[in-house]
Amino acid sequence: MGEGGDGSSKPTPYEDALDALSSLITKRSRADTSNNGDCFELLSDYVKILELEEPISQLKIIHVAGTKGKGSTCTFTESILRHCGFRTGLFTSPHLIDVRERFRLDGVDISEEKFLAYFWWCFERLKEKASDDIPMPSYFRFLALLAFKIFAAEEVDVAILEVGLGGKYDATNVVKAPVVCGVSSLGYDHMEILGNTLGAIAGEKAGIFKPGVPAFTVPQPDEAMCVLEEKASELNVPLQLVRPLDANLLNGFKLGLEGEHQYVNAGLAIALSSTWLQRTGHLEVPYPERTTSLPEQFIKGLTATVSLQGRAQIVPDNNESPEDLVFYLDGAHSPESMEVCARWFSLSIKDDSQEKILSCQPLDTSRSSHDLVQRNPDGKSRKNSTQFALQRVWENLMLGDKAGGNEKSTGAVFEELTDDKEMAVRSCENSAVFPSLPSAIKWLRDSVQKSQSVRFQVLVTGSLHLIGDVLKLIKK
Repeated sequence: MGEGGDGSSKPTPYEDALDALSSLITKRSRADTSNNGDCFELLSDYVKILELEEPISQLKIIHVAGTKGKGSTCTFTESILRHCGFRTGLFTSPHLIDVRERFRLDGVDISEEKFLAYFWWCFERLKEKASDDIPMPSYFRFLALLAFKIFAAEEVDVAILEVGLGGKYDATNVVKAPVVCGVSSLGYDHMEILGNTLGAIAGEKAGIFKPGVPAFTVPQPDEAMCVLEEKASELNVPLQLVRPLDANLLNGFKLGLEGEHQYVNAGLAIALSSTWLQRTGHLEVPYPERTTSLPEQFIKGLTATVSLQGRAQIVPDNNESPEDLVFYLDGAHSPESMEVCARWFSLSIKDDSQEKILSCQPLDTSRSSHDLVQRNPDGKSRKNSTQFALQRVWENLMLGDKAGGNEKSTGAVFEELTDDKEMAVRSCENSAVFPSLPSAIKWLRDSVQKSQSVRFQVLVTGSLHLIGDVLKLIKK
């Protein structure tokens, strides 16, 4: 914050831009074609206002949808093609700390200076043309449009786009002729929008398929695969199944992203990258699925230290003794990805006999996770009822019949914890429910100070938004 003439705080230009961006946040349902403000056809109007029709058609795009793994797939793909010598643009979501994380040029978040220039160029033109029939785009749609503007103006050789939600009605799907498409692992997520079955969800994800454009996917449940194949057949899309990468092809190196599941995403990234190279005239024949070797640039791209915060990320606390408090961060939020996350965490700590702590998602429907409460449809707090229910489940898992749902048997007590205000903390023998994220972090840090011989390892999962909030707190 800058200083005003009267001594008051003055917003910086970047803060002004973030305020303007926040004004685009709506409570409308995403992908809802019944709401004029969310009508998919409006995207073509926005593209015309920003004069992006021709620039988008000139971009050589890789488009990736999926339930889990699409961000990792995009990150691997970008790294491979960058190591092949191409200028890359990468659009992912959500961001964890800074919105500029969503826009990467040559593997680096866009600079504040460039972000501001492109942001206001787009915002002011859309604002000038806004009307009842063509309102300002919603938050994510604006960011997707901004990505197209950035990548076109920066003249990237390849633009890798991660779908935000679904596929068919996603803002990134204004792309009419991508070079190649990919669908990562599918599962149950955003069911209130995408449908209650894997078939319905697969149908929405397959919405990014374009006539004649090759597409790749990874092993899927039968119900999902059948729908993907059906949609591909309707559009004459050559859909190919990609197997997980054979670790032996990395010549002894490790993947740049942690977790066994990343070999699935790496395999998809190889197929997307090699097909892009072939279709843009840089490779005669794409690398076969069961190749016996990989080019050096591919190996470097897959094994280089890549930045993808909140996915199998290990971060020591930025405190007096960071080695004594370590956070394991993964934004898993579907049953399948939670299982993968649990496996990764177990393998990461299997050789460490010191204390481990599980930190569950607060299940807050608001953007911020600082208040660990769940909201009823009327907006009123349930006062941590969900957290207490999860606590009882955890106690039963830890103690079996001893927990038994009886508060006395678990030694449940109420304590007072001071963190700018008095907050009640419900503690059991093996668990506790905190009313806010700062209070939970404070309790962990205090515990480290009291038990300096014990190393605390904390798994934080369930939401990328929660991961972002934790990162902000532990990096202070």
